[in-house]
Amino acid sequence: MSSIQWQFLNPRRLFGGIRQRATARVGRWARKRQGGDTATTSLGPGRVYILPTGVGLVFGLMAFAMLLGSMNYNNNLSFVLTFLLIGVGFVAMHQCQRNLVGLELSFAGTDPVFSGQTIRFRIAISNRSRSARFGIRLYHDEAQSDIHDLQPGESRVFTLPVATHSRGWVRLDRFGVRTLFPFELFRSWAWLHMDLRGLVYPEPSAQAPEPPPTRVAHGHRQHDARGEEDFAGLRRFNDGDSPRHVAWKAYARGGQLLSKQFAGADTSSQWFDFDEVPSADVEERLSILTNWIVSTDRSLTDYGLRIPGAEFPPAHGDAHRRRCLEALALFGTGPS
Repeated sequence: MSSIQWQFLNPRRLFGGIRQRATARVGRWARKRQGGDTATTSLGPGRVYILPTGVGLVFGLMAFAMLLGSMNYNNNLSFVLTFLLIGVGFVAMHQCQRNLVGLELSFAGTDPVFSGQTIRFRIAISNRSRSARFGIRLYHDEAQSDIHDLQPGESRVFTLPVATHSRGWVRLDRFGVRTLFPFELFRSWAWLHMDLRGLVYPEPSAQAPEPPPTRVAHGHRQHDARGEEDFAGLRRFNDGDSPRHVAWKAYARGGQLLSKQFAGADTSSQWFDFDEVPSADVEERLSILTNWIVSTDRSLTDYGLRIPGAEFPPAHGDAHRRRCLEALALFGTGPS
């Protein structure tokens, strides 16, 4: 048998493909039935689905067999035990579906990551009811969050990890919330379509060449982060300014946040130009620029970035680094 025939007849591959197609079809049906969800969504009874688990099916078959045996032997104690188990099953089904009804889910944000890392979507779940909710879990494809219980009035942030493979926006079009409480006889779940997204930076190149040489200016420009020989005045505070240079006395007097400027110090800065990166591949250029930005930012050296359609003057700090990396992540993808 050839390898192609074996791949076609491989049961795992065959049933895996059938499962993927069935999941995609059911997902399209659910999206059409429910529509899109807002950033904060409350689960109503019509949003919660329920089916027996494998354990539940075995439990049902066992109860049915016990019922047949009770009828055959006309044993009253056997009837009592059988109907008791059937009653437990019905109560478990009701509690499992009720465990999700009324929960409120809202998007709590996500932090940017580099390509190849796992991005973590934070979903806040609030229990506004007077009864506790048990065994709550979020899931998306093969990814799952931790299982948590929610006490009455409690809110908890669940983290849903999603793998990344390329830069740009990664979208979480659909995810689910589910529970097996109690007894794991039934599986109750609900789908949500919030169209969430998180930003993925280019992966820093491991083979990046040395960055371009630093340009040094000797004591003729004013700068707020290099040297403190001569006080040159105050200016408006910008994101990325060092807290050490904030004019706190002026802020206490007037309530305006200002930064001190100093003159007479040697300053240095670097320009990272997309067109000057030694590579012909666009993605490799972006990876090299990412490497330069990350490594230079750690040294607190000013750096600027030029890419087609955008330019960022030399600066340093978290805000400047985020702006540059975001521009690289969205390069060539159209409006953000």
